[in-house]
Amino acid sequence: MSEHGYPNPPTGLPGTSDELTRGVRVQVWCRYVPERSSPRDEHYLFTYRVRISNEGDVPAQLISRHWVISDGNGQEQHVRGPGVVGEQPRLEPGDAHEYSSFCPLATPSGSMRGTYQMLLDDGDLFDAKVGAFSLLVPQLLN
Repeated sequence: MSEHGYPNPPTGLPGTSDELTRGVRVQVWCRYVPERSSPRDEHYLFTYRVRISNEGDVPAQLISRHWVISDGNGQEQHVRGPGVVGEQPRLEPGDAHEYSSFCPLATPSGSMRGTYQMLLDDGDLFDAKVGAFSLLVPQLLN
């Protein structure tokens, strides 16, 4: 476990994802935060950690993000914006960038997926896939 209570690295379990797109690997792992949640008020808080690694041969910069957040009722929310947590990290080959964020839901289960728009030093622009991962209160796993 990391210092933040996340499995390290993602292992293919619920709440994790690992995708490789054109040399950019995006790994995500999340956890439910019961002490910041209130099921009675339909408020469930999940935190997630993302590791973006440049496994390619060309430097790349993360330009923007697009998240698709689905709750247990099938409602979808799209979140778009520049960078991640106020940063647009540039990754040399072999470099990685990690950050943490959170997602509140009105249901005890849901999922997230998305893309990071990446700009390579050679001018090529592409979307690195963020694979779908579950947002799930642990009691629902049983």
